[in-house]
Amino acid sequence: MIFCRHIPAEPLARFVDWFWFFEDLYPLHRREHVLPDGTFELIIDLRDEARHLFDRENSQLDQVFRRSWISGAQSQYIVIDALPASSMIGAHFKPGGVSAILGFPADTLRDRVVELDAIWGSSASELREQLLAAPGPEMKFRALEHFLIERLSQRSFDPTQQRVFWARDLFLHNAETRRIGEVVAQLGISHKHFIDEFRRHVGLTPKLFCRIQRFQQVLSELASRRTVEWADVASSCGYFDQAHFVHDFQRFSGLNPSAYAKERPEHPNFVPVDEPR
Repeated sequence: MIFCRHIPAEPLARFVDWFWFFEDLYPLHRREHVLPDGTFELIIDLRDEARHLFDRENSQLDQVFRRSWISGAQSQYIVIDALPASSMIGAHFKPGGVSAILGFPADTLRDRVVELDAIWGSSASELREQLLAAPGPEMKFRALEHFLIERLSQRSFDPTQQRVFWARDLFLHNAETRRIGEVVAQLGISHKHFIDEFRRHVGLTPKLFCRIQRFQQVLSELASRRTVEWADVASSCGYFDQAHFVHDFQRFSGLNPSAYAKERPEHPNFVPVDEPR
């Protein structure tokens, strides 16, 4: 299997964390939970096989996706198939970064996965053809970067995005600052105005975004510890109530904390949930 990442240059680096590519992935499981992290993911399938997004409550119900799609900011885990011989390329957006490229509010795609043809029409198909024709990961990354820069250049600058990025960075890097009222006071705008701006760019309300970041902090703690003391993990990540901790963990992962810890997935946000092949 081939797997690699690419960090885009400016100006795209303000909006996209990284590009990723893998080829000939052979997972040992058939389905997995993809856990929310407050971001958007652009995905182009380089194979022709249909992919499936399963209903959380009824695994017999599913949506089918082909060629390319975008996964909006999710408020819960999603359930997808894991097919053998997979080959994909994509872009992992920074929280709030996608709105500068989409050209419409990010919350339009909250809790949705949408095929790119429905958003960008024939341009989505042309992008996929370019990626299929490009030899090797580096040339594919270059083609994807060029496409997104072109999209970015077609959008006018929205000054509210700077406020949202500033608040986002506080929420991401300063756990003690995850009090919306304190951020609003520093920005000098109304509570409602800030929530509307944040939701328009990020796709989630500030409160939900911070809950998801706290959950992501838990996953980081679990990945770094050999033994797990749940009360200590919950407390260090800002949970004051064990029941609240378990509730959020199950909402965002579909598993209780012990079941997740037993699985110890290689990639914390992608959790196998069925029997091996």
